[in-house]
Parts: sequence; structure tokens; C-alpha cells
Amino acid sequence: MALFKTRSAAVYGIDAHLIDVEVDMYPSGSARDFVTVGMPDTAVRESRERIKSALLNSGFGFPTNKGVTINLAPANVRKEGAGFDLPMAMGILGAMGSIARLDEHLLIGELSLDGAIRSVRGALSVAVCALAQGIPNLVLPMENAAEAAVVEGVRVFGVRHLSEVVELLAKPGAFEPVRRPAAEFSASESSAPDFRDVRGQGSAKRALEVAAAGGHNILMIGPPGSGKTMLAKRLAGILPPLTFPEAIETTKIHSIAGILPGGAGLLRERPFRSPHHTISDAGLIGGGLGTPRPGEVSMAHHGLLFLDELPEFPRNVLELLRQPLEELSVTIARSAMTLSFPSNFMLAAAMNPCPCRH
Repeated sequence: MALFKTRSAAVYGIDAHLIDVEVDMYPSGSARDFVTVGMPDTAVRESRERIKSALLNSGFGFPTNKGVTINLAPANVRKEGAGFDLPMAMGILGAMGSIARLDEHLLIGELSLDGAIRSVRGALSVAVCALAQGIPNLVLPMENAAEAAVVEGVRVFGVRHLSEVVELLAKPGAFEPVRRPAAEFSASESSAPDFRDVRGQGSAKRALEVAAAGGHNILMIGPPGSGKTMLAKRLAGILPPLTFPEAIETTKIHSIAGILPGGAGLLRERPFRSPHHTISDAGLIGGGLGTPRPGEVSMAHHGLLFLDELPEFPRNVLELLRQPLEELSVTIARSAMTLSFPSNFMLAAAMNPCPCRH
């Protein structure tokens, strides 16, 4: 009997929580005895096929006539996503005796059938979790390395293949942790549409400048084609630049939502979100099946939420904006958990005048 333990993390809300991955390998009459426990979802249960193929195609082999039981602890919290593939695979290699203990490493990543490691969501939150738990080393996909490297106090190693992880653990001195230049954050230039493109509209531009300076919500009413949407898209470009703490919090949300560009580090521009008027209440506020995900009000955190054609939005959806506008956060309650997402945004809306001309 061989027992091996690795560490990973799961994201709930905007924070990550430590997950212990315990792998037990025992004699069995069939190599198909591969069981995952600890409230795994479908993506986690399917990881056994990805792990087997990745180990075989990477040249490490898979034990025959051996059964494998993997426990994701704590067992009373639901585990979602394919990010547990890498720690589970390394746990199997550890149970086979191919690698040493991994007490000082936190691992996360999705495996391809050929052993390549794909990006995951919430890498920045995972790095913060590693720092809080005192784990000095974080191993994750290369696409997420720049995002996680902004956390000081954690050595971040970006990897592209399962064999690279084994080599990293065998020869740690041959690998350098990912470093992001400190000047990268302050050296950015805004790519938002330029406010100077607007010709005329002096009173409207003045109103937007006052709203941007004070963080006030604004409603623009005018006939079609008068420039309401053009002005709103350029409003984000005159908002004050993001501070470093604001950038950290905003990047966390975008990473968890899966909309952070691959290989990107911190977000350096205030987000601009413009959902269509057919959006659902869960799409605007957050929620969904399984663990709740952030909605548009949270993805616009520290930025601008623009609702074009305001009267076209369903009334029940608009009424849900009361809590985020008043409390600057959204609380989503489920039977299994209650999560809160920050939603401190500036609201801009546009609409046509009433056809009755009043």
C-alpha cells in the first residue's frame, strides 16, 4: 500500500481555499479501479481518463493490477473544474515512487491527453492562498504564470508539460521562478476609445467629466443617433487610473470568470462592460449551476457598467441592481454555500425619449 499527498486549491467566490489531494494505491485485480471521492463534480471525475493518458503518453506509465483512490479534502466541500488534474497525476507518480514529497509545493493545472498543461481559472486567487498558507512554491500552467507572479512571497513556476513538472521537482535549481517587472503596472497606456473623438456635445461631455471625477452614475436621454453610446464607450477612458490594490481585486474577478486574456498579468485598465438587454438575472448579478460565478456587475468592479436601451431591460433584472448599487457587493445564497462578490462600479445608462414626447 502506498499513500502520497499533494496540495491544490479550489476557488469559491473570489478567494481560493487549500485542498489536500490524498492518493492511495493498493493491489487490485483490475487497473480500472480508479475512484475519486470528496464531492467531485463531473469534470473532476472525468480526470481519471485524462490522467491515465497523460501519464502513458509522457512515458511514465500507469501501474497495472493496481487500484487508485483519490480523496479531495475537506470532503464536505464540492470540488469543480479540471484544475485538479495536475496534483492528482503527481500524487499517482508519488505513490509509484517516481517523485519525492511535495509539502512545499501547491499545484494546479488541467492535463491534455499528451501531457500538456492547460490554463485554469483563478490563478491569482490561488497564489494568494499559497501565500496565506505559507506554501513557498506554486506550480501552474505557463499561461497563468504572469498573473500569479504579482503576489510577492511565493515562487511561481510556469510549466507547459507534465514531464517538465517532474524535472522541476527533481532538479529545482535548474528552474527560475517567473518574475514580473515592477514597472510593468505603471507603464501601461490606455487602449480605450479616446474622448477627444467627440465633436460638439459640450454639455454632455461636461456632464460625463463631472460624473467620472466623482464616480457618479449617469443617465443619458436623447434621440437615436445623437451619440449616447459613443460617449459612454469613451467615458471609461477618462476614469482615474486603477490603483494597485484595485487592479489586484479586479484581476481576481476576471480570472475567476475566465475572461482574462491568456498570458496576461494584472489588468491595468478599468473594465467596461456593456451587456445586451436580453441578459438574465443570473448573467447580470451572478450565479449559475454549481458554484456561483460572478455576473456583469462584478466584472465591472472598479470600472463602468453601461446599460444601453435601458427601458428594454426586464424590470425584474433592473430591480436586482439595488443591492450592488447600495452595498457595493452582491451576496448569492445557495443551499450549499453563500458567496459574496464585490461590485463597486459606475453605472451609465442610455435611452431614447418617450414616444409621447413628455
